[in-house]
Amino acid sequence: MNARAPSGDVVVIGAGVIGLALALELALRGATVRVFDSGHAAKAASWAAAGMLAPWSEKIADEAFLAFCEQSLAAYPGWAAAVADAASVDPRLHLDGIVEVAFSEEDLSEQRVRAQRLRARGVTCSMLERDAVVARCPALARTAVGGLRVEGEGHVDNRRLGRALAAACRARGVTLVEECGPVVVEADARKVLGVRSALGFVPASAVVNAAGAWAGRIEGVPPSCRPPVAPVKGQMLALQAPRGLVPHVTWVPGAYLVPRDDGRLLIGATVEDAGYDVRVTAGGVERLLNAVLRAAPALESCAVTETWAGLRPGTPDGLPYLGATPLAGYFLAAGHYRNGILLAPATARAVADAIEGKASSLRDFSIGRTGATASMLGA
Repeated sequence: MNARAPSGDVVVIGAGVIGLALALELALRGATVRVFDSGHAAKAASWAAAGMLAPWSEKIADEAFLAFCEQSLAAYPGWAAAVADAASVDPRLHLDGIVEVAFSEEDLSEQRVRAQRLRARGVTCSMLERDAVVARCPALARTAVGGLRVEGEGHVDNRRLGRALAAACRARGVTLVEECGPVVVEADARKVLGVRSALGFVPASAVVNAAGAWAGRIEGVPPSCRPPVAPVKGQMLALQAPRGLVPHVTWVPGAYLVPRDDGRLLIGATVEDAGYDVRVTAGGVERLLNAVLRAAPALESCAVTETWAGLRPGTPDGLPYLGATPLAGYFLAAGHYRNGILLAPATARAVADAIEGKASSLRDFSIGRTGATASMLGA
């Protein structure tokens, strides 16, 4: 590691895509890294996601956050290729654009305004007439009136990416400690000392909280170092659909459709305040099916092959918590909400830089940013 880096081992709490990406980055820089997870690597939200890479289609309003997402998207092709090479697992990256379909003239007018703003930002996009939209997605209802195509966005198979990252980490000497039960940080008044789990105490000069929706529950640190992260439930389902019916990521009112190379079509996703409940409910599945079948009735005869739910790590202002905390040696890589898969490359690089003591560009995502904690407590 860099000469300014803390000496000794680094412990990462959380073996999701964010934690694994950071562990791999640190290992490539020469650190000795252990990753602890109470469950299994690359599960939880990383397994439950759709893998979309869509900073512009997500309509992110915060400029600093949008720029960070753009930076990560730009890094994705090289980063994903390097992970695939290290792991011999292809995460199947597709950056072939996203189409948002309009079913009313009002929606189409809003898309034209968005297109102008995106072009002013240098983003390649185009407005599509009705026939062009239906040609690109034959499953769509003929009530579609047009749409907006944003180039350069796309998706990655997040489940394959998780497996690839875990394999790449192991190949680089990272120790993955799974099913270890709760992990508690141990610290004195000034700095972290390490972590304790059911397996005992492990010393570390740096500890990173990448625990996803559970990041605010990690014990052993002062209140000023606890990020106000809360779970936001999302339910999804998968259809077995004929190839070509939905060839690209497509957004319709109330749902999005993400095609996989194996013939599955992912449909997502609900947004629910349900605590840590990850049950799939009849109401959640009904909402998704109603939305997708209104927009794409040709999918009605497709078999439902899977249903699942996950917990996004939400924050009061929608921004992640990244970088150093008031406790020396304790760092955050948490609260990515809907953009954890997208932000893996940029988060890994930026937080690794922070651990090494390099000049940080993470002020906008600091635990001490104005109003973030207050808005959670006042909710």
